[in-house]
Amino acid sequence: MSRQVPERYQHLRTFAFGDSPGLADELLDLVVRGIKTATCSTEDEPNTSTPGERWVVLDGRGGPRCVIESTEITYRRFHDVDCAFAYDEGEGDRSLAYWRSAHRAYFGRLGRFSEDMMLICERFHLIEVFGARPPTEP
Repeated sequence: MSRQVPERYQHLRTFAFGDSPGLADELLDLVVRGIKTATCSTEDEPNTSTPGERWVVLDGRGGPRCVIESTEITYRRFHDVDCAFAYDEGEGDRSLAYWRSAHRAYFGRLGRFSEDMMLICERFHLIEVFGARPPTEP
């Protein structure tokens, strides 16, 4: 991987969005297109961030594709996530209803879902894209 990441970013931690190669590529595409500027995780996930921290985002095959920088971290319960945050996550029709449905399914697959679960809600911005965007399925 280090050969594909510019030297100035080789010290950064890496991660992929989602829980499958397909979802990683789908969400990465939203980031690269400037649509997805937020994400969330559970308190016990290792990919917690701090404002100003940068990450190399991997595609579904583990290849480095871009760098993002965290701009805001808030903690809120699943049922307290608002329309603005759901919109910034950029998924589906960007509505709170879609966000809740998709994240119930996602956290359910991980065996972690509850309506009052605590989430780490992160906003970020795109710093740099490496090479061409990964292909997306229609």
